[in-house]
Amino acid sequence: MNPAFYSLATVAVLTLSLATTEPAVATDAPALAKAASDKTAEASHAGTAQPAAALEDTLSTQIAAVDFAVFDSFNKCAAPAELKKHAAFFTENVEFYHDTGGVTWNRKDMIANTEKYACGHYRRELVAGTMKVFPVKEFGAIEQGVHRFCSFETGSCDGLADFVIVWRKQGEQWKATRVLSYGHRAAEAKTD
Repeated sequence: MNPAFYSLATVAVLTLSLATTEPAVATDAPALAKAASDKTAEASHAGTAQPAAALEDTLSTQIAAVDFAVFDSFNKCAAPAELKKHAAFFTENVEFYHDTGGVTWNRKDMIANTEKYACGHYRRELVAGTMKVFPVKEFGAIEQGVHRFCSFETGSCDGLADFVIVWRKQGEQWKATRVLSYGHRAAEAKTD
């Protein structure tokens, strides 16, 4: 895989609504997972089917938590335990499509590329306000958004890309089955 895959960048904070009027900053995956669990429990406790908007909000919270967790481990993957943790978020037959780097057809090859080109070199950040989540009936969800990768060495974050992740939920566990990273471009210059 082309190392250009990991040369994206710029800095942001993931914010999301936890079905309140106040946004929450996604800096703690366990807290987000607990919030998602609490919201699911509230929906179950109500005893009746919840409106689609409430279920989608719960799904968005769950996907935001899993997105944070998978990329928190990615950002620390220079440590072997974190790389192993990162790998566990993907099915064995995950397909990864990258517009400039090509395709990998399984977790083993994808994680080998991650270790070779990213670990210890780049961190991934979700661009605030770009995440969208769509339910997939009796399967899981599709996550869509914009992300960037920043160099640990220089601190620079110079590019952006769109992404799509297809998540499968089995029991209480989410695993990525397909990942697309595309539309790579330079980050827009900030004006004050």
